[in-house]
Amino acid sequence: MPDMILLETEEKMDKAISSFEYELNTIRTGRANASLLDSISVEYYGAMTPLRQVASISIPEPTQLYIKPYDKSLFKAIENAIATSSIGINPQSDANGIRLILPKMTEDRRRELVKQVGKLEEQAKVMVRNARRDGNEAIKKLGLPEDEEKGYLDEIQELTDKKIASVEHIAKAKSDDLMSF
Repeated sequence: MPDMILLETEEKMDKAISSFEYELNTIRTGRANASLLDSISVEYYGAMTPLRQVASISIPEPTQLYIKPYDKSLFKAIENAIATSSIGINPQSDANGIRLILPKMTEDRRRELVKQVGKLEEQAKVMVRNARRDGNEAIKKLGLPEDEEKGYLDEIQELTDKKIASVEHIAKAKSDDLMSF
């Protein structure tokens, strides 16, 4: 039973890290990345639909994204969704698709994005610590002998330290990537 609790705790921590990595992918570096558009949804037949499901997204150049809607009637809706989103890029239409040209990032914008990475890092650490707390509570409820309980609590703490170090490493890599251009 305690081993199951350890596995569940590790699984929760891994999910927190995966969520953190997914959030980091939406933060733009100097290169085009299709995940930049993951947060954008378009109204399609009365339902909000993720952009990836109604259009193909390609990267013709390192600083460009090209969106080609499967249904031509979606041009205006996609343009409006991009223009009103928080990504801060103005769409440019041509006959077949919509082109997004990523502007060069200023030093101030880079610092702002590094701060955003720091906030996401802290949220991920909190999620890992919450998983630790839940695991510790579950171990304590089992009523194990004191030395055995301490052993499991120490294992959970070691796991927590390892996962937090992983979060810090991922955040540092992203911050370095943002500042390297």
